[in-house]
Amino acid sequence: MDLSIFLTGLGMGLSLIVAIGAQNAFVLRQGLKGEHVLAVALVCAVSDAVLIAVGVTSFAKVSALLPWLDPAMRYAGAAFLAWYGLRSIRAALTATGSLDVTGSSETSTLRRTVLTALALTWLNPHVYLDTVVLLGTISTQFAGRQLSFGLGAMSASVLFFFALAYGARLLRPLFASPRAWRLLEGAIALLMWFIAAKLLLRF
Repeated sequence: MDLSIFLTGLGMGLSLIVAIGAQNAFVLRQGLKGEHVLAVALVCAVSDAVLIAVGVTSFAKVSALLPWLDPAMRYAGAAFLAWYGLRSIRAALTATGSLDVTGSSETSTLRRTVLTALALTWLNPHVYLDTVVLLGTISTQFAGRQLSFGLGAMSASVLFFFALAYGARLLRPLFASPRAWRLLEGAIALLMWFIAAKLLLRF
């Protein structure tokens, strides 16, 4: 286990997952309602772990069979990260809203809740880009040590989803603050640009 690479995976995983989206909003709402919290956190964390494992273990093998794939994905990944950073910095400079976490007060069954969490994860095309393609591409920078990177990224998902689900009530003032989200978006933008440069320059 390489601690520095593990922490790189952890940081990259967190930077991708904290962006406001339908899945995170759903987890947050369930935490605020105190409804099927463990099941929702587990579904999201395990789903992410499976997708990250596929990207980290398979992407390098596919790249070996298709030599053009690695540079193509590196450039595509860098372009995506640059765009993601621009989007984040734009949100940091212009956003005035906050995350709507009120949701509905209607109680849902465990089955319906789990199916919703699965749909928000597996039917979202961006999750495949973030986990399989993007994290898989970055992991190829650490030949022979992809496991450390992958475990770091998986840990990020576990930490984030469980913290979000169980800490929702404590975090509600933060998530309701437009200023806090602007600061977070700014930090994400800087990290995205750093990783994009790392992909292009291989440092």
